[in-house]
Amino acid sequence: MNVQEEIKKYITSQPEPKRGDMQALHGTILQVMPKCKLWFLDGKDSKGKIVSNPNIGYGSYNIKYADGTTKEFYQIGLSANTTGISVYIMGIRDKKFLANTYGNKLGKASVTGYCIRFKTIKDINIDILQAAIRYGVKAQSR
Repeated sequence: MNVQEEIKKYITSQPEPKRGDMQALHGTILQVMPKCKLWFLDGKDSKGKIVSNPNIGYGSYNIKYADGTTKEFYQIGLSANTTGISVYIMGIRDKKFLANTYGNKLGKASVTGYCIRFKTIKDINIDILQAAIRYGVKAQSR
């Protein structure tokens, strides 16, 4: 199965209304990043053990570790969780930036250093989420 098929299968496996929200967010992220690399991580480690929720990834950047090694990873992630949906904006150095810049404007969302978590898409301001995603993409291209 290719990445596009994995993504479609993952989204359609979600119960409504989460399925519709995930499909809408997938489309929104693709509008912001139309030619990005797509990823699908099934949440399992190399031994097949579940270590996280599955994630859809968009874009690409290199994570640099303290020991100097690097690893390619996605810039923006989308994941369903037990209480709603998470959008990950990777690679922003200032861990307070998302919360300070977008937190009060997003609506009913929890914002951490790189994660925006909300119950349903109707709880958030989608324009502000798009602005946060655009910032994350630009921050990595510098």
